[in-house]
Amino acid sequence: MQRLAALVCHQKRQDIHTVYELVKANQAEFPVRTLCETLGVSTSGFYDWHERPPSASARANATLLRDIRAAHQASDETYGMPRIRAELADQGMRASRKRIASLMRQARLRGVSRRRGWCVTTERHPRQRPAPDLVERKFVATDINQLWVADMTYVPTWEGFVYLAVATDVFGRKVVGWALGVHMTSDLVIEALEMALFTRKPQNVIHHSDQGSQYTSIAFGNRCKEMGVRPSMGTVGDAYDNAMAESFFATLECELIARRTWQTKAQAKLAIFTWIETWYNPRRRHSGLGQMSPVNFEKQHQEKPTQPTHPIPTEGNQSESHAVADGLPTGCFAPVDKPTHVPINGTSPCPQAGPVDNAASVTIEREPSCARF
Repeated sequence: MQRLAALVCHQKRQDIHTVYELVKANQAEFPVRTLCETLGVSTSGFYDWHERPPSASARANATLLRDIRAAHQASDETYGMPRIRAELADQGMRASRKRIASLMRQARLRGVSRRRGWCVTTERHPRQRPAPDLVERKFVATDINQLWVADMTYVPTWEGFVYLAVATDVFGRKVVGWALGVHMTSDLVIEALEMALFTRKPQNVIHHSDQGSQYTSIAFGNRCKEMGVRPSMGTVGDAYDNAMAESFFATLECELIARRTWQTKAQAKLAIFTWIETWYNPRRRHSGLGQMSPVNFEKQHQEKPTQPTHPIPTEGNQSESHAVADGLPTGCFAPVDKPTHVPINGTSPCPQAGPVDNAASVTIEREPSCARF
């Protein structure tokens, strides 16, 4: 009984319902009157509280908590308050940040957080010359298929490691190409590049990666040259030069790898395939995209009506138009040949603009850095 009394601070007690909940939880062991006297509350007040129907606020909180649990479960218990709030908003339910956080705290619902770890997997071949850094840590794109970031990482299983190579579009954070294998070879990164090229069909896209020997290999360089891909590479051992790729792998580790164990490599491959294609790309909300998924963000962008960004040159404004065309729009980082004239079809003068997914669009992608685990 004394321990029960110690749980209540009589001078700072603000919520009488918490005390009544304590009385209710222990009424099987002690008389209600004794509990109320010890805790300094009214016995009649307890019975009145016990028999009183739930208030409108309590019923609303119960309904909201049910929806919060459903959203949390649908995210594989990875979503925290911000993403759950965005999920509920899409379903037409409005609630404040503090209210959702309070209900999650009471129900002991938590999102996952990234654990720190570091394992260098980037090894530069001393005899192979890396490509120049065309990005310089400016991970910005104004359209799809302008900049891709790429990298490799490993996934542990009981049978050994499985290696994952990905290519991500900077504009919508979508994984546009990926490949799994049992060896860290140039064939693996080429396979991820081939998938990205097949699904996106870019024109003059920048492919940014670290200086791993797979990306500096002759085979990878030749394939980029054949397909019109402009390779770009950061410095060795600097995660900031490939920060966006590192961020993707940190999310993958936090939400999948660190929470699962696989006995076979086949199980790991299936889990990664499912996570990328059925969760991350189409459904997972991204804070950098306004809490939208990569697929929905790109879809919304493509549905916006395109408007001419520059006037058609005439005798009066021809010099001015050429002055505009001589510069690169925001988001184009690499040195390119300047256009000799202003297009008159209303399209962007950016020389990196091109079709995406068999439609007119451009993507810049860069490779996630491997030196993160």
